[in-house]
Amino acid sequence: MKPLVLICSQDAEFYLFLSHILEVDGFATEPAGGAKEALALADEREFCAVVLDCGPASITGSAICARLKREPRTGGLPIIALIAPGAENQHLDLLKAGIDESFVRPIAPAKLLDCLRTRLALTKRGANGLENGGWLTCGGLEMKLDAHRVRGNGHDIHLGPIEFNVLRLMIEAPGKVFRRDELIGAAWPPNIHVGARTVDVHISRIRKALKTASPGSVIRTVRSAGYSLEKPDE
Repeated sequence: MKPLVLICSQDAEFYLFLSHILEVDGFATEPAGGAKEALALADEREFCAVVLDCGPASITGSAICARLKREPRTGGLPIIALIAPGAENQHLDLLKAGIDESFVRPIAPAKLLDCLRTRLALTKRGANGLENGGWLTCGGLEMKLDAHRVRGNGHDIHLGPIEFNVLRLMIEAPGKVFRRDELIGAAWPPNIHVGARTVDVHISRIRKALKTASPGSVIRTVRSAGYSLEKPDE
């Protein structure tokens, strides 16, 4: 049976994105809008962890965490907070409420998955459900994480560390449009100022590499939104 994760979020689009990331890695998910709904679901389902979406307009994140920690049926569950930009002031309240781990978004999906697997003492896996050392795949594009290797239709693609991390994020969620700040958060070291033009330059380098070795793998530009790796044809 797949480990079941409860996602507390009132943002339907964010829930769908997050559930996709978790389910590709071998988890199952259930949504809840708040503590009351989460506790009702806990009476019916056996959860292994809770992921709490904390937005800047929400003041309920710490309250939900505190309520879940007080209840016997949910008090022992690891609770991980994903704090949206602009809501960083919620850190202290979440700590007081008993949060187990918190991250400021954007966060690389692999970081969240590794945190969950560490908390649950599960074998760490690649985002495509393979054990570490396996290949992430998207159409003819393949990525081997531990060897820092990328192939397109069997041909090696040589990328620098920034391009590798950007492409990894896209392969983990093909079809999703990533904002530039999400790519920066996943690919660049923290506390380094990176401008939009710098992101565009690295995207251009990835496109050039893909065009040569894997022309079927296309990164499209979504005007005023960001970039997306096209899903392969079914």
